[in-house]
Amino acid sequence: MSNPPTQPPSPAQPSMSVLSLSIPVAMGYVPLGMVFGFLFVQAGAPWWLALVASVGVYAGASQFMMVPMLAAGLPVASIALATLVVNLRHMFYGLSLLHKLPTQPLARWYLVFALTDETYSVLTTLPPGTHTGQMVTVALLNQGWWVLGTLLGAVIGAQAQVGLVGLDFALAALFAVLAVEQWRSAASGAPLWMAVLSYAVAWWVWPQQALLLAIGLSVCAGVFLAQPTADEVAP
Repeated sequence: MSNPPTQPPSPAQPSMSVLSLSIPVAMGYVPLGMVFGFLFVQAGAPWWLALVASVGVYAGASQFMMVPMLAAGLPVASIALATLVVNLRHMFYGLSLLHKLPTQPLARWYLVFALTDETYSVLTTLPPGTHTGQMVTVALLNQGWWVLGTLLGAVIGAQAQVGLVGLDFALAALFAVLAVEQWRSAASGAPLWMAVLSYAVAWWVWPQQALLLAIGLSVCAGVFLAQPTADEVAP
C-alpha cells in the first residue's frame, strides 16, 4: 500500500522585530515631536501640557494646527472641530484594516486611537495572522517616539533655545521611506504610479489645489480599476 502524498511544509514566515519595524517611524517622530513641543512652549503653554496633548490627542498635523489656535484664544469646540476635519482620512484607514484589527476590546480600541499615517503604513505591511501583541507594541512604540520627541522639545529644546531649522524635512523623509516600504511589499506597483500620475495631472489642471485633486483622482482610479475578488466573480 502506498503512503498518501504529504503536503510539503509551508515556509515559515520570517520573524520581525517590532523595534526594527518602528525605527523608521522614530527617525521622523522624534524630531517632529521636538518641533511640536518647542512651538507649544513658545506659544506660552506649560511644558507638561504639550506632553498631555501628545499622550491624549496624538494627532500629528492636528497638534501643530492646534498651536496657533490656542495662542489666538479660540474655543476648545472650534479646535475639536478642526481636528475632526483634518483627521477624517483615518476613518478610511480603519475601514481597510477591519480584517486585521484584533478582537480583544482594549487592543482594538487602542489601535483605533493610535492609527496615525505612519502606524497604518507599518501595520499594512505585516503578514496575515500577525499576533495581536506585535501590532499593539508597534503602535505603542510609535506613540512613544512622538511623546519622547515632545518631551525633549518642550523641556530641553525650549530651555536651551535649540535651533530647529530644517527638522521639518523629517516628515517628508519619513513618508518617502514608508512609501518605499509599501512599494516593496505590494504585489503590484500600479497604485504608486497611479498616485504619481494623478498628482501630475492635478498639478497641470489646478496647481493651487493639486494635492486635493490628486487624492480625488486616486480614489476614482481605485474604484474603477479595482480587480474583483474570487468571491465576487463566483456564481
